[in-house]
Amino acid sequence: MKKKVFASDFDGTLYFYKADVKLPPESVEKIKEYQAAGHLFGLCTGRQVGGLTPFIGGVIEPDFYITSSGANIVDRDLRPILKRGVDRAVADALVRRFKDGRRMTLDVEGDVCVFAPMEYPGRYYVISGVDDAPKGLIHQVSIHNETLEEAAAVSAWVNETYGDYVTAFQNVVEVDIAPKGCSKGKGVEYLREHMRSQWGDVTLYGIGDSVNDLPLIEAADVSYTFPYAPKEAQEKADKVVGTICDALDDSMNDNR
Repeated sequence: MKKKVFASDFDGTLYFYKADVKLPPESVEKIKEYQAAGHLFGLCTGRQVGGLTPFIGGVIEPDFYITSSGANIVDRDLRPILKRGVDRAVADALVRRFKDGRRMTLDVEGDVCVFAPMEYPGRYYVISGVDDAPKGLIHQVSIHNETLEEAAAVSAWVNETYGDYVTAFQNVVEVDIAPKGCSKGKGVEYLREHMRSQWGDVTLYGIGDSVNDLPLIEAADVSYTFPYAPKEAQEKADKVVGTICDALDDSMNDNR
């Protein structure tokens, strides 16, 4: 029997930051049931490792993390599987272009780096620019925008100006900028090959709720999305489900 590997988006799929109950307990229990049955569950997100652990620590224990749009992939113990970095000169140019008008975040070796203090439950660094950021790879540059139109314009400008070096992904009003060749889809493809080296053949299931999840949805062997997801995601996904619990149940019952 093939090993089942389930890669889940985080925000809007598993974690709902604007809701009263941000991490539904039924989802947590279903994930534990999935893992107890011998399957592997992990996250595939634009967030940094340090942008996940404060919110799931002691609650969910993922078997892997595909973070920063596939630029930083680590195992359950946060040991590296794949690491890619944005050229520091490009990151510096992006910071100089956008930091005065928008909120920006850098992922440096999984740590959260920002340009002003914030209320945050985990560790983060306040920096003034790329030069005083921690040493190591800058896996991703993220830019917060106020509107969908603004985010689309920023994403298009970044791809047109620096497309030889990076790829910008719009996630609602956020723009995540990863090294060229990285995406959630490339991340799960790499993870699938990595898992095959350990487990033999695997079936990879993926779920997401937004346009930036399209690469994940397209790369998964079986993919899911939700009725509230954009039309493009619903058209590309194999199945539209009510909750992640429904997708996990479907995966467990899948005989392929």
